[in-house]
Amino acid sequence: MTRLGMVIDLKRCIGCDACTLACKQEKGTPQSVMLARVFSREYGKFPNTKKFYLPILCNHCEDPPCVDACPSHAMIKRKDGIVSVIEDKCCGAQACVSACPYGAIYYPASMKTFTLSELTDLERYQIQNGIMKIRSAMKCDFCAIRVGEGMEPACVATCPAGCRIFGDLDDPNSKPNLYLHNRMPQDVPFYLRAEANTKPNVIYLK
Repeated sequence: MTRLGMVIDLKRCIGCDACTLACKQEKGTPQSVMLARVFSREYGKFPNTKKFYLPILCNHCEDPPCVDACPSHAMIKRKDGIVSVIEDKCCGAQACVSACPYGAIYYPASMKTFTLSELTDLERYQIQNGIMKIRSAMKCDFCAIRVGEGMEPACVATCPAGCRIFGDLDDPNSKPNLYLHNRMPQDVPFYLRAEANTKPNVIYLK
């Protein structure tokens, strides 16, 4: 069976935030909602300093705690491995927000959280076409609409450094698995918050 996932090569990430902007344009999310964040940290002492970038998104876990926590069964795990939200079922309990160990789920309660006092054309389009709904949990769904049409997620397609590799993790000939094969064993893959035991489908390379 298909198990969609992503490999993120931290050596390639340049912290340009193109993924963040591509995600916001694709999903039309409120100002406070960042489904594809990039954390950064500078270390060392001047002039010998370096900067580390860490892209964060929903990990589309094999054992997603958000699905177990949702009282209205709005959070689902699809057969292809994507964890998504059925907006019409969301009751606003926000249990999924608390359950997610990656801080990847948001719940904007009103239109006041949007960028401007009035909706932009993009926000209005997203709402009118049912792509994004107010008073519903929001999270990355690997751009399921794009994937269904044979395209890659917006963050993957936009990344200028090619640090995000998307595909079927159960297919040994998929892009992610071929990439991992070429990088191992010198670069050991790892997962964020491995202690949470959620079995993430987002794999990082140091």
